[in-house]
This record gives sequence, C-alpha cells and structure tokens, in this order.
Amino acid sequence: MSGKEKITEQEVPMRLFAPSKSARKPSVDMNQVVGKCDILMICLDTLRYDVAHQEESAGNTPVLNRYGTWEKCQAPGNFTYPSHHAMFSGFFPCKYDARNMTDRELLFFPKAIGLGKKTPEGAYGFSGSTIMEGLEKDGYETWCVGGVAFFDKRSDMGKVFPGFFQKSYWNPSFSCPVKESTKNQVDFLLKKIEAADREKRIFLYLNVDAIHYPNYFYLEGAVHDGLDSHAAALRYVDGELGRLFEGWKKKRGDTFVICCSDHGTCYGEDGCQFHGINHPAVNTIPYKHFFL
Repeated sequence: MSGKEKITEQEVPMRLFAPSKSARKPSVDMNQVVGKCDILMICLDTLRYDVAHQEESAGNTPVLNRYGTWEKCQAPGNFTYPSHHAMFSGFFPCKYDARNMTDRELLFFPKAIGLGKKTPEGAYGFSGSTIMEGLEKDGYETWCVGGVAFFDKRSDMGKVFPGFFQKSYWNPSFSCPVKESTKNQVDFLLKKIEAADREKRIFLYLNVDAIHYPNYFYLEGAVHDGLDSHAAALRYVDGELGRLFEGWKKKRGDTFVICCSDHGTCYGEDGCQFHGINHPAVNTIPYKHFFL
C-alpha cells in the first residue's frame, strides 16, 4: 500500500465507529426504553419520502404530524425482503447524508457481529439473530401483524418473517387489494390488546400495506396507481393510525414508536416503474420515532 497508511484487521472496527464530524448524539436512550415501554414498529410499506413530506407540509396527515417531522433517510433495501432483514437486525433507515457508520443513530445494536462489539451510546445492545429475539430475552412478547405477501404465511417465503416472532397474525382482509386493510388491522389489534397481559411488555411489528400497490381506489375517479393515489392512501392510513395510537395509549401506557417506510416506488420517473431497483424515488424514504 505505497504512500498510504496500512490498517490492520484489528483496527477496522475501531475505524468504522470512530466519530466523524457529522456524528450526532442519540435522540433517545433505548436502554431507558427497553423494559419500561411497549415498542411499536410501524412500517408504512412503500411510502416515498417526497409524498410523505408533501402531505406533512400540507397538513394532510394530522396524526403523524403530531409526532414530529419526517426525517429524509436512506432505505435499508430496495424492496421489502432485504429491507426487513436489515431492520429486524437493527439497521434501520439512516439519515440521507450519512457518510460514516457513526452518522446513523443505532437504536438497536447486534453485539456479536464484530463491529467493535462496543454498543454505541444510546443503543440497546441485543444478543440473538434479530431485535425480536433480543427483546424476548428481556421479557418482551413479540407480535407481528402482516400485510404484504412476505408476511402472509401462505408460502415458504411468506413464513420467514412471521417466524421471527412469538405471535404472528395475517388474514386476507389485511392484504394489499383490500381497500379497508389498515382499518381491519387496527380493529384486530385493538381487540388483541384488550386481552393482553398488561404486566407483559409488547414489541409489535405492523406492516401497513395500503400505500403499496394497488392504491388507486383511495383516489376518487382514479383507474391506475400514481403519485396522487399514493398520497391519498397515506391520508387514509393516517386516520387509522390515530385510532391505533389512542387505543394503545389508553390500554397499554408508555409506548415508543418507530414509524418508517421500507422503500419507495416509481411511477414512471426516468422510465422506471415499481421498486426492487435503485432509483432515488425507491431509495429515499421517511422515518421518525417518538413516544406516545
């Protein structure tokens, strides 16, 4: 390595986690969350950042607006399967201008993967293959309420993600082609928490698929999906999340929420359609976390 500093294998983890100029202090200490709060992870499947920001700025999503502004972030993957493997391992969307591992805020840190093995400030260090496995070891009951086909348990691949949870639920009324899918998911959850043990902390993953295709039926007169129907689907979801949040606060108490998209999608930009490709509309997503 002529003219360059030679880095040993032992030094690599230290370099990865050395503070950068843009590194930021954690916004929340997850060690004060875990064990004290329920945790809701809500994935607004396929939501684009530009649409989320547009609706936020227009005041069209009053429930989500109540809990802070969307952060512009990089998606962990360009479609549901890789993105969720990353998030369930603790690697959530990172801020859009991140240039270093320390530029991202790690809420959950997998202790055994070799990246220094020192849990970053504010992160919950977990053992196991997923954050759910780590939380189960700390007494949480883990729930999954599915939406898109990767959570429907009707195929071998559709059983992978539900298998990460102690309890997993899906039925056809939660699926993408059903206009009332989010309402049905929320109705189901409100009934489940009525019977849940209040002494047992819950980690819930909810896959909201209303924004995923097809979404044209959320916009009166539309016959094809597009940016306008994508936005209309988000407005519908916002109202249903309001019911979920109010019901959860009333029955469950202290709750920390992680709300984000897993990837965006294209509606003809640069000749591109759908997702599973690397395009700015796919790779740029909204993220926020907050307490109820």
